[in-house]
Amino acid sequence: MNDDAFIKKGFSISTDKSLLDFEVIYNFLSQESYWAKGISKERLAKAIQHSICYGLYHEQKQIGFARLITDESTFAYVADVFVLPAYRKQGLSKWLVQNILNHDDFNGIKRWLLATLDAHGLYQQFGFEPLKSADRFLEILTPYQNN
Repeated sequence: MNDDAFIKKGFSISTDKSLLDFEVIYNFLSQESYWAKGISKERLAKAIQHSICYGLYHEQKQIGFARLITDESTFAYVADVFVLPAYRKQGLSKWLVQNILNHDDFNGIKRWLLATLDAHGLYQQFGFEPLKSADRFLEILTPYQNN
């Protein structure tokens, strides 16, 4: 579906943080996601504050979310992408990711990254692939401990 088809069905995407329903985002990420389970409200609020956020809405009700962590020039990391279960299987996650990657402000970004356990098919549609030089990437992974 294209933008017009989704809009006609009452769906919208916005980067306006004042529209975000923090409780919907927090409840999903802290309780239902595998990647942010246990995140504190304070830590999530700070993450939202320092990210470009995309809210996905159906008739002004928040039904999805994504964050972009970026310098807006050379690097971008896509994080916390979700669509609530009742709204899945409609192409909404694809539409959300498409809006992020096609945003004019991010033309020319050299490196886009993300991590996923189970959505490889979604992201491969946009050109994401396993790291070619995984041996060059290092990480420190610290589990959330109520902070």
